[in-house]
Amino acid sequence: MASTSNFVAVDTEFVREKTYWPILCLIQIATRDQAVAIDPLTKGIDLRPVYKLMKNKRVLKVFHAASQDMQIMFNAMGQVPEPVFDTQIGAMFSGYGDQPAYATLVQRILGESIDKRSQMTDWSRRPLTKHQIDYAIGDVTHLIHVYDKLISELNDLNRIDWVQEEISHLQDENLYDIDLRGLWRKVRLRRPTRRALAILREVTEWREITARKQDIPKNWVVRDESLAEIALNAPQTPADLERVRGVNERLANGRYGTGLIDAVNIGIEVPEEECPDPDRGRSPLRGHDTLVALLQALLKLRCDENGIAAQLVAN
Repeated sequence: MASTSNFVAVDTEFVREKTYWPILCLIQIATRDQAVAIDPLTKGIDLRPVYKLMKNKRVLKVFHAASQDMQIMFNAMGQVPEPVFDTQIGAMFSGYGDQPAYATLVQRILGESIDKRSQMTDWSRRPLTKHQIDYAIGDVTHLIHVYDKLISELNDLNRIDWVQEEISHLQDENLYDIDLRGLWRKVRLRRPTRRALAILREVTEWREITARKQDIPKNWVVRDESLAEIALNAPQTPADLERVRGVNERLANGRYGTGLIDAVNIGIEVPEEECPDPDRGRSPLRGHDTLVALLQALLKLRCDENGIAAQLVAN
C-alpha cells in the first residue's frame, strides 16, 4: 500500500519516562486512501517492511516536528528515514509562527479540533483502547491534508527550496548519534573556569554512559544541578561528594560515587591547554541587553511582514 504511494504521513508514539532509550510503542502510517497503526510491542512482529519503507527514497515521509521521530527511527534501524518533509518547518515558512504545534495547524488549516485526551496516555500499556487507536490514526490522516495545504502555500510563495534546505539538516545523522564529549555544553555552569569545564566534560560523559548501560533516565543517575556543583568543587572523597547539593549518602558511598570521583580526577589531570575555553562561543552581544532586545524586535517585525518565523533567520 504505502510503497506504491509517492508520499506517506508518519507518526510514532513512545514512552521514555523510566528508560534511557525511548520505547517505540506505535507507528502510524497513512496514504490518501488508507491508514494503519502498527504495534511494535506485538510479540514476534517483523518491522522490516516498515524500515524498508522508511529507507525507500522514492517515497516521501511526512512528519510533524520530526526530530524525535527521526531519533527513534535512527535508534531502531541504524539510519534516518529519507526523504522527509516536516510540516512544522514548512509552516514556519508560511506565516504560522515559531514552532507551531500540530493541533494549532490542524485548527488553522483544516478548521478541526484535535481531542487531546490521549496526548498524555501511556502508550506502552496493552490493550490499547479504541479511543487511543482512533486518536493515533487521526494524527496521520489529518497530517495528509495539512501537508497538501502547506505545499500549495509554499509553492505560491516560491519557498519550497527554502524549506527543503532547512529540512535537509534533519537528515544529518550526526544529530542523532550523540557526541558524548560535547554533552557538557548542555549543563549550565555559573562562573565557569577551564578546569571546572574539563571536570564537567568528564562527569557528564560518565553519567551518559552509565545511564545507557542501565537503560535509565540520566537524571536518575545524577541531576544536572549536581553535576555543575561537582565540576565547581571537584570532590575527592565520598564525604566531599555528599556535601554537594542533590547528592545523598547512598549515592556518594555507592558505585555512582566511585564513578563520579574517578571522572572528577580525570578532569583534574587534563592539561590546561586541553581544557575547554569558557569564552569560546560566547556571543559578542553578551552584556548589551538593550541592543539585543532592539535587534530582536526589528527581526520579528521584518519576519512577520514576510510570514517567516524569526527562529529560522537568527537567534
